[in-house]
Amino acid sequence: MSNGPISAFLKRNFRHFNAATLIEAATAYNQHLDASGIMLLTLAGAMSTAELGISLAEMIRKKKVHAICCTGANLEEDLFNLIAHSSYKRIPNYRDLTPIDEFGLFENSMNRVTDTCIPENEAIRTVEAAILEEWQSAEFSGQRLFPHEFLYKLLREGRFRSSYEIDVLDSWLYAAMERDLPVFVPGWEDSTLGNIYAAHCMTGNIKNINVVKSGLEYLIGLADWYLIESADRSIGFFQIGGGIAGDFAICVVPMLREDIKKKDIPLWGYYCQISDSVTSYGSYSGAHPNEKITWGKLAVETPKFVIESDASIVGPLVFAIVLGQ
Repeated sequence: MSNGPISAFLKRNFRHFNAATLIEAATAYNQHLDASGIMLLTLAGAMSTAELGISLAEMIRKKKVHAICCTGANLEEDLFNLIAHSSYKRIPNYRDLTPIDEFGLFENSMNRVTDTCIPENEAIRTVEAAILEEWQSAEFSGQRLFPHEFLYKLLREGRFRSSYEIDVLDSWLYAAMERDLPVFVPGWEDSTLGNIYAAHCMTGNIKNINVVKSGLEYLIGLADWYLIESADRSIGFFQIGGGIAGDFAICVVPMLREDIKKKDIPLWGYYCQISDSVTSYGSYSGAHPNEKITWGKLAVETPKFVIESDASIVGPLVFAIVLGQ
């Protein structure tokens, strides 16, 4: 792949330490794809509110990402940004806020994520009104869908088309919907829409709690996807952040091999994690990739990279190299 100006700059200047690892990881990513491999990307942290969609959407459109495992927050916050971007409030001096300042944001229905406030009414409550109708319609018709399928449905039906406030080309969820990308969302109830769904179940607006499919069903779906896709090509694992999005997805391989006894299932063929967690063998997010060998997730020869930096900086740079920009 030819190098565009961004890739050329990075490859000339990023020669040592974490910078060199970034180049090596991106190069190996392309090598994995060039060998007919595919890539699962995991998304933790607040990457959607950090607008990673600007670069991730292009990765999806160019078929550089083939499945996503993300937190419920990242799933919904890309949609929130799509329909309410102009009402967001950036707080450049967020480190200087006092408790009184924070309470003032609360009183103005502004939910802060580091330097950015998500507007309660324009984003969260607007989506709630539309998705409640979908939940209730599914309940009435006897349907059950995954959390991401409900959001795909809202986008496909154009429920918010007149309200888009950013270019849809900058929304990773919209790109994923267009490609019907496999998405897996463990622990969805630990999200704003998950909380709202539980509240509507408690108040009786939804009587069947199983209208939204569960995390265990996502796990089985991911295992089925891995079984099919790994039959004739290697699957790589690109992890942004740590937590449940990463651990849930990577555990599918040892589950298939050790618990279902499918010993012929291939291990992950590439691994990279972007994390600012301090390396530690006591936490998942800071665990060195070699530890994953002992759990039957990675092989000795699997290309392994850890880029110890801020994913909001590193992610778009890796993507730029993979895309040849």
